[in-house]
Amino acid sequence: MLASDVDCVCGADDSRCGAFVPGTLSLSAFRGHPVFLNFWASWCTPCRGEMSDIIAAYNGHKDQGLQVLAINLTDQEHMSDVRRFAVELQMPFPVLLDQKGKVRQSYAPRGVPTSVFIDARGVVRLVNPGPITSEAIQRGLAQILPVR
Repeated sequence: MLASDVDCVCGADDSRCGAFVPGTLSLSAFRGHPVFLNFWASWCTPCRGEMSDIIAAYNGHKDQGLQVLAINLTDQEHMSDVRRFAVELQMPFPVLLDQKGKVRQSYAPRGVPTSVFIDARGVVRLVNPGPITSEAIQRGLAQILPVR
């Protein structure tokens, strides 16, 4: 299955959180790189719980070209809560705001959190509905990262 190429609207720049970038971002911009999408919401307790493992995976594999995109379901919450969540957890990767629910409609996650692993050719290799464990992250990364 090929990953959908849906634009996300990124949040306004915030000096306290470098992850927010103004403008739009399209998944096709990451073609040629392994991508780990994570759908989350600030009110989601399991989302908060799994984020440290996602951050650790990003920090451990960004040298292999891994791109992590944290897609917030902004159409279901307040921006102040989204910013507070991202700043508190010091998310080092792009925080994308699905303000109109278009990305959610395209990927149709059963709920949050949901993680999607996409290889460098844009093929979805693994979808993990619900909270993701560090073991499941490693399984997903094994399917999308280049062999060392």
